[in-house]
Amino acid sequence: MRVHICAVGRLRAGPERALIDDYLTRFDRTGRALGLGPVSVVEVDDRKGGGMAAEAVLLDKAIPDRAVVVAMDERGRVITSPEFSDRLARHRDDGAQDVAFVIGGADGIDPALRARADWSLSFGKMVWPHMLARVMLTEQLYRAATILAGSPYHRE
Repeated sequence: MRVHICAVGRLRAGPERALIDDYLTRFDRTGRALGLGPVSVVEVDDRKGGGMAAEAVLLDKAIPDRAVVVAMDERGRVITSPEFSDRLARHRDDGAQDVAFVIGGADGIDPALRARADWSLSFGKMVWPHMLARVMLTEQLYRAATILAGSPYHRE
């Protein structure tokens, strides 16, 4: 099952990029044997300043047809890492070819796009900068793969 991170904004070189690249490399190594991956990161940028609605149009174009859509949203469900890995495995086992994690811009995800999501995920009640949300998402993807592989990376 291919994994897509569809995000508003361009990630520049720096510590966040290094962490994301590291976790994606780790996920690719672990996930492939489990039928997870590869991961593609699609960055969109609304240069005309159209706000959430314009970002939603660009994000919608980045989401593959028939993908399971996961909105990364502060109003989403807070789940444990094992629950997250179970969800990924369930999507894969149900025959999903693609899962797309959508990360909005500074104002979040347009309500219409959020409503279209199959489910919403939150990293807690606090609001996180979208670049840190990408780091946390990629780490959780790697963690999910290690949980499914039975690796000791995740300790309960």
